[in-house]
Amino acid sequence: MGASMPKQYLPLLGLPIALHSLKTFCQMKEVKEVVVVCDPGYKDVFEDSIENVQIPIKFALPGKERQDSVFNGLQEIDGGSELVCVHDSARPLVSSEDVKKVLEDAAVHGAAVLGVPVKATIKEADNDSFVVKTLDRKTLWEMQTPQVMKPNLLKDGFELVKRDGLEVTDDVSIVEYLKHPVYITEGSYTNIKVTTPDDLLLAERLMNEK
Repeated sequence: MGASMPKQYLPLLGLPIALHSLKTFCQMKEVKEVVVVCDPGYKDVFEDSIENVQIPIKFALPGKERQDSVFNGLQEIDGGSELVCVHDSARPLVSSEDVKKVLEDAAVHGAAVLGVPVKATIKEADNDSFVVKTLDRKTLWEMQTPQVMKPNLLKDGFELVKRDGLEVTDDVSIVEYLKHPVYITEGSYTNIKVTTPDDLLLAERLMNEK
């Protein structure tokens, strides 16, 4: 982004990016609490916005890698939680309808993730940038968040990941290491991740169209 602050705190239609999805989750009856994993220096961004929120909001410290941050957040969840829902704060456009769908699928299958079918042609290349093969687009999905799992599954997965020193790029990968099936819930192409200035412009346009 080339910004002076982490991208999730940049303004989007007058509100920090991270607060858009926070608002979506806090308004859902299925959500009983929210754990925000953030640098203490940005805690006030969330605290200033939660005056009208009816559910508990807790805080956890970020870790070195994404998986460490998720692990820290997991330590703060209520012991009676049926599902844990991990969401990337740089995805401000997630809809409550899609969250509801992935929650329902995770309740049935133990783990589910929002995703969309890949539109582009994807080719696998070697280290010298020569094409090795063209992948079958019909079997490829682009992962989004939230990613939803039963808490004990995620805890067991973390034990395995830590024991074997594994690095994972998303949360359901932790569950995949347990050889547990993960269901893909078809989401929406509008659930974009804001990583570039162009994404920010697109997010603004999509929000204005709502």
